[in-house]
Amino acid sequence: MLAFDESDRARSKSTKRIYKVYKQKHKGSGGYVNGQTIVLLLLVTSSITVPVGFFFYMPDTALKQWDKEDKRLKKSGIAKKDRPIKPERDSAYPTKTEIALGLLKEFKVAHSLIKIKGVLADALYGEKAFMDEAAKESGGSQVISQLRKNQKIEYRGRIRSVESYFNSINKGIDQIIRVRGGKEIKVTVSSARLKVSSHSKKRFVIALKYDGENDYRYLVATDLTWRTQDIIQAYTLRWLIEVFFEDWKLYEGWGREAKQLDEEGSSRGLILSLLFDHCLLLHPEQIARIESKLPAYTVGSLQRKSQMDVLLEFITSLLEFPDPGDKLKELGELIKDVFQLMPSGKHMIGRDLGRLEPTPSLKYCSAG
Repeated sequence: MLAFDESDRARSKSTKRIYKVYKQKHKGSGGYVNGQTIVLLLLVTSSITVPVGFFFYMPDTALKQWDKEDKRLKKSGIAKKDRPIKPERDSAYPTKTEIALGLLKEFKVAHSLIKIKGVLADALYGEKAFMDEAAKESGGSQVISQLRKNQKIEYRGRIRSVESYFNSINKGIDQIIRVRGGKEIKVTVSSARLKVSSHSKKRFVIALKYDGENDYRYLVATDLTWRTQDIIQAYTLRWLIEVFFEDWKLYEGWGREAKQLDEEGSSRGLILSLLFDHCLLLHPEQIARIESKLPAYTVGSLQRKSQMDVLLEFITSLLEFPDPGDKLKELGELIKDVFQLMPSGKHMIGRDLGRLEPTPSLKYCSAG
């Protein structure tokens, strides 16, 4: 399985230009930050899950400015014919859909012997152009994404929203599914092969609600010959990309606000962090687990184990010197030179805190 998603990395403010940085909404705070967005391609196999492609996304600045101005003029009551015409998209700024398809094509060329069984992508990619092209490029595999609840479908000659159809005509029933080949959970499911208006063709549409949730999500798939349960269980594999993002940011050096300048600098840091994920798969104990068809170790535990292995190797090599004490002192001096302690701007020691008390001569100002 191949899974697509976007990872955002926030940046602190800087006067220097950082490659592919733009102002974007920050999900956590609701405000805005300067950040990077990477479209990532993740390969999910029966044994390992590994990143296999990436590309920096950047919005078309001219289109963005036009959209902002068009909204302002529209709000002011200016007729469409009197507003500036929408400019053509600059090829230097491909859309996320174009980027994803490009990554898929590159993967097929580089790894033609790998048989792709499915392509998984979130709701952003649930459009006709992406799903048809992804199915074609992946050799006719199943492509699964999501529809918005207000998207239109055709049923018995009538057009209605997908939400309306599943709420009034095709209500869900409870089923048990296996999530990512492991835990079994209860879900409410209904499905139908329906013509999706924006896709101009019939798709496999599924309404899915997990136990404890109030609202349905609507999956859409290209291959009509799959069973409902198989599509749902395949789509649960997309969650693995979120697990990868967590490992990538916590343990593998990505998302730590390091300011890498220009295209080469940004790409090098990203490639290095992805290679670290690949390297951990080659850890002797990880290889042994995979070859024995046992659950693989977590990135965090492998990282800690590797750190302790390095420490033990250092101590062993130190004890092999004729005079370990002198060698340790020598290394201690080198550590002082390389790892210098830096003054913090968080603490007020050595600074003037200011005069934080009332002034008697100004008491009249508080008199009522």
